[in-house]
Amino acid sequence: MKAGIHPEYQDIEVTCSCGNVIKTRSTLGKNFSIDVCSACHPFYTGKQKVLDTGGRIDRFKQRFGVFGGAK
Repeated sequence: MKAGIHPEYQDIEVTCSCGNVIKTRSTLGKNFSIDVCSACHPFYTGKQKVLDTGGRIDRFKQRFGVFGGAK
């Protein structure tokens, strides 16, 4: 890397709304807060629900289920 043109990284703490604190490095240089993190987001915790409104998933499987079959 060229000397003198890159910003310096500083250790910071990122605080989630659930209370989880993540220690990382950033060029921002100050602590900040976020709304969701990997500890509370439904996708990462496995609590995500698939909402099937009006049978959309079933209709999709009926129309295109043939194409995803075993060869």
